[in-house]
Amino acid sequence: MGDFGDLKQLVADIASRGGDFVGLNPIHALFPANPEGASPYSPSSRRWLNILYIDVSSVPEFALSAEAQQKVGSPEFQQRLQKVRDAHWVNYSEVAELKMSVLPLLFAEFKKRHLDKQTDRAHAFLKFVEEGGESLLHQAAFDALHAELHAQDASVWGWPVFPEKYRRFDHSAVQKFIEDHQDAVHIYMYLQWIADTQIHEVQSLAEEKGMAVGLYRDLAVGVADSGSETWADHGNLLQDVSIGAPPDVLGPLGQNWGLPPLNPQALQATAYGAYIKLLRANMKHCGALRIDHVLGLLRLWWIPKGENATKGAYIYYPVKDMLAILALESHRHQCSVIGEDLGTVPDEIVELLRDAGVHSYKVFFFETSKEDGGYVSPAHYAEQSMAALCTHDMPTLRGFWHCDDLKMGREIGLYPDEEQLQGLFDDRLKSKQGILDSVAWHGYLPNGVGRDATQVPMDSYLSEALQLHVAAGSSALLSVQLEDWLEMDKPVNIPGTVNEYPNWRRKLSMNLDEIFAREEVNRIAARLTEVRSKASQ
Repeated sequence: MGDFGDLKQLVADIASRGGDFVGLNPIHALFPANPEGASPYSPSSRRWLNILYIDVSSVPEFALSAEAQQKVGSPEFQQRLQKVRDAHWVNYSEVAELKMSVLPLLFAEFKKRHLDKQTDRAHAFLKFVEEGGESLLHQAAFDALHAELHAQDASVWGWPVFPEKYRRFDHSAVQKFIEDHQDAVHIYMYLQWIADTQIHEVQSLAEEKGMAVGLYRDLAVGVADSGSETWADHGNLLQDVSIGAPPDVLGPLGQNWGLPPLNPQALQATAYGAYIKLLRANMKHCGALRIDHVLGLLRLWWIPKGENATKGAYIYYPVKDMLAILALESHRHQCSVIGEDLGTVPDEIVELLRDAGVHSYKVFFFETSKEDGGYVSPAHYAEQSMAALCTHDMPTLRGFWHCDDLKMGREIGLYPDEEQLQGLFDDRLKSKQGILDSVAWHGYLPNGVGRDATQVPMDSYLSEALQLHVAAGSSALLSVQLEDWLEMDKPVNIPGTVNEYPNWRRKLSMNLDEIFAREEVNRIAARLTEVRSKASQ
């Protein structure tokens, strides 16, 4: 899997080709002791970082630790490392095991050389700990305790299956664990500090390279009900309900995301303290923040625990207060905000989001029209928006065009009704024809590419045409995906699946050096930069 060192290289590569930002899925803290819980949208905490993204060899203590260097350089370690790099899918368990066999050695080196001698580097760490306050202690104590219990029993996936005395942070047994395992807790504080330092270095590089935005981070809509935030919660989260989506034509049972919602009454009673801290944590070290399911600032579909989504109801939030706070924190951090507003958007929030300065999200395939050849012309998108062809919840461009998502859905049982599936295939063909008509309508269909969707494959020419078509639009921001530059077909995530597909484990088809050595990649990057430059004039 990639790390913050790879991200630094990617930022440099994109900046040198005229790009102004690199977008990330959430980099929230997950579960180091249970790394197969890999969805970035079901984090342990949204205020802290995923320590598996640490670039181990770039940690200053690595160069000073003979023991760490010896371990990493050993034939056994190198063999395991090569095996995990060669694996078709990301093996989070093996990655975590390899990294966590080295990172504690780096903390030991840090303790010996800095903490024990109270150096400037030690003071920087202690300042981070002080500023992190109770929240950092919660995260570090949870990770240390989870690691201890998981080592004894690998089925311990989260605090609901901890021994009873450890199921709440404020239990005396947990306080005793912290006292008895101070080094273990401090290791996880140190790792959060290292992760924070490395992501800061990436954003600093982006600014140094002249990127207008730099990193674009992503704030998930909620947290897992088994992680550190719920474990140490003081009433900000409601754990007897979860959020999701109501039933609709495509999903008659609705969706239950298993994420406990923030309590709107508690938010108001505490002057929105938890919400403010959440925004501040996620607006650090970036120039833009995407808010997943931004409609949740207005209302969320609450589902009683143990029930399916059909038993849910919309609960409303103090949206004007929350948007005012969002605008204030955005200004303080000089951080733009993109609201993921896909799906059914209530009329009452559209103007509120626009007036608060939140950029909307325009995904080309969803912007259909009876005019413009079947799809809304990107030239008609609101300027205060970010345009994209695909998202992490969609098939890749190639996968969409060749119906790979529908074929795979049939294989894994997502579409048991063959008649309904055939209807989806028919709809897809109509969509493809509309796309061809729309791109041709606007003059971006290359010579030699046909107009009959049943005969036209997704190749580099059509892919480039689609990207340039969207790039020429009026949106202030444009997002494209590396996998579409590489003409990949497999998605990174299939919504509605758990074990049916290895979500969040698909790798890019080549490493960064190989990607940016490709003539096709450099050509499309140059063309996009040229078109965006003209569109902004």
